[in-house]
Amino acid sequence: MGTVFADLKIDEIAPNPEQPRKYFDEEQHKELKGTIEENGLLQPVVVRPVEGAATPYMLIAGERRWRACKAIGKTVIPANILKDIDDETAYVLGIAENVGRANMTIMEEAGGYADLAAAGWDPLKIAKQFGKTETHIKWRLGLLTLRQEVSEMVDKGQIKPNLAWHIAQLNPGNQMVAATRYVRGDFDSEAEAQHFANGLKMMEKQTSLTGEQAPDAETQENRKVQKAKAKDGLGKAEEVLLPLLEELAEKKPEDLAVILGDDLTRHVKVIGKLYSQVQLVRNLLSKAQGIQRAMEADFNRKALEVQKEAEEAKGKAAEAEGKAVEEKSASAEKKPDAKPVAKKAAAKPTTPRSKARPAVTTTRKTAAKKKSEVKPVAEEREATAAK
Repeated sequence: MGTVFADLKIDEIAPNPEQPRKYFDEEQHKELKGTIEENGLLQPVVVRPVEGAATPYMLIAGERRWRACKAIGKTVIPANILKDIDDETAYVLGIAENVGRANMTIMEEAGGYADLAAAGWDPLKIAKQFGKTETHIKWRLGLLTLRQEVSEMVDKGQIKPNLAWHIAQLNPGNQMVAATRYVRGDFDSEAEAQHFANGLKMMEKQTSLTGEQAPDAETQENRKVQKAKAKDGLGKAEEVLLPLLEELAEKKPEDLAVILGDDLTRHVKVIGKLYSQVQLVRNLLSKAQGIQRAMEADFNRKALEVQKEAEEAKGKAAEAEGKAVEEKSASAEKKPDAKPVAKKAAAKPTTPRSKARPAVTTTRKTAAKKKSEVKPVAEEREATAAK
């Protein structure tokens, strides 16, 4: 692999499309332009020749410098030309040039290592190449399971790499829960957020932390005893030990030297052991708090799911009821009108009124005839009475 120095035309150089670095800070870009305008380009870019390409050279290292020179109107740029170099070596050199820089994002670094791993490099080989530990490489590679929204939080510095790795072990839904709560400020420290993430992981591995079956009476009784004992012990520590330590903290060193005398060394050892145990218990309680928060988050999520299912069922029922009403209305509109039937029944043939009149006339004549027959009888009775 030979190296040749030359001043190349900027337009003869193309950026590497496989460049692991994707983000370029605009403020730093402005600063670099100002530095180059004032002092010139102090470090040449690194390129390699590309046969048959539209531009004869491709960047290996120095894309920020190349961009800045192009932005301020330079037409020529100093370059080190590497000859007889394969794609893999060129890519490694590009990563090496960026990986130690503070302005390369965590996810870009992880992506660079991932490309080498895809090319057959194991974490140990990558670590040796870049002067990192194998654990560092593995943890960076572990970040690649983060969902896009969380990756952006990591690149913005909202979530540190150590916590990001623990979040990356979760399923996508829980990743968002842990990341959002941390960025929102729900935890007093990064360690608390880490314990919360670990608690969520435990919830993923098993249906519940207490088992699927309800504990028997003996187990419940043992838990009550343990709970009472723990509360009693912590209560005594708060009532007795804490005031004693607060009282000792107010003393001056010279007073303690006189008061404790020959027992001072023994008390220093006792306090040292006490401090160690307090740190251990503090860590355990923090983990327990993380698990408790994870259980609450899981419970709240399940409650929301149940509520959502109930609302969906209610919506479906209302939709079905509305559909039934519409179908009923449509069916009623299709039925024939009842009025024509009624008219048809009423339109029975009847005797014309003109034909009914003779019947009425005959009746009147009959009545008159009867009246005329009754009249002579009445007259005869009157004549007899007169005699």
